[in-house]
Amino acid sequence: MWIQISSGRGPDECELAVSLFIKEFQKECADKGIKSRVTDAEPGNIKGNFKSALLSLDIDDSANNMDDINIVSGTMLWICKSPYRPNHKRKNWFINIEVLKPPQNLEFHEKDVKFESMRSSGPGGQNVNKVETAVRAFHLPTGFTVTASEERSQYMNKKLALARLSALVRTRNNEENEKHKKDVWMQHNTLERGNPVRVYEGSSFKLKEIYNEP
Repeated sequence: MWIQISSGRGPDECELAVSLFIKEFQKECADKGIKSRVTDAEPGNIKGNFKSALLSLDIDDSANNMDDINIVSGTMLWICKSPYRPNHKRKNWFINIEVLKPPQNLEFHEKDVKFESMRSSGPGGQNVNKVETAVRAFHLPTGFTVTASEERSQYMNKKLALARLSALVRTRNNEENEKHKKDVWMQHNTLERGNPVRVYEGSSFKLKEIYNEP
């Protein structure tokens, strides 16, 4: 699974909060025997800070493991005087946390296909075959339907229909993967200021409160 951390369009302090959160959260994962690594990051305006980062965790998305890492999607609040603007009155800095699951690719199996026999017809409505060699195939998990009548035998038309359904499922998986990528990067500009799921405090970035988590 992945954790997307983003400063949204926040100032340098929010970008610092992203980098501080990554360090603390990786320590939290290590304490529970969970390996984590930054797989992608957009540098911030100040060296060492991040506008956003993608943290990969070697963990599945089962309920038990989700409880182990004690994290949900939402806003994180860091309460601290600005380290960059000493006279600045603002002390609340927000970043966004998004728990991401891998796209659900669908495997294609022949057992999930239902066939119906059809009679092939030629130009003008003439029957090409007196036997039903054409087929209509239904992929039950997706509802995809295809027909095949080009071959002379029903066996070969079934093979052709299966190939067509397999191609449709493959296209669907590709579209889901692309949608997943877009959803990941849309999180960069998604940030709700309020109702934090976690609150950190001070220059030491100490975890103060956890809300709405299992």
